[in-house]
Amino acid sequence: MPIDISNFGDALLSRPAGKEAFLLARAYILNDINPVDEIVLDFSSIKVMTPSWLDEFITGIKADHTNTLGFINTENPSVAASLKTVLA
Repeated sequence: MPIDISNFGDALLSRPAGKEAFLLARAYILNDINPVDEIVLDFSSIKVMTPSWLDEFITGIKADHTNTLGFINTENPSVAASLKTVLA
């Protein structure tokens, strides 16, 4: 299941905003996901992202779901750096 991260904005900057985005995703997007479905985060329209925002979002998903987590459209330098930091 793809999740368009730009639904939460194009400048994703703070830990509290990442937590809020995860809670929204859990309530409206992730509640119907089958455990065997892959969750794919799409960063196509993101202008800037911080590791703290991404950490809150990914940590929340991993705590609630055992699904495989994938990433697409990660060419933006701030997205790539955030992913590298969070997934290290």
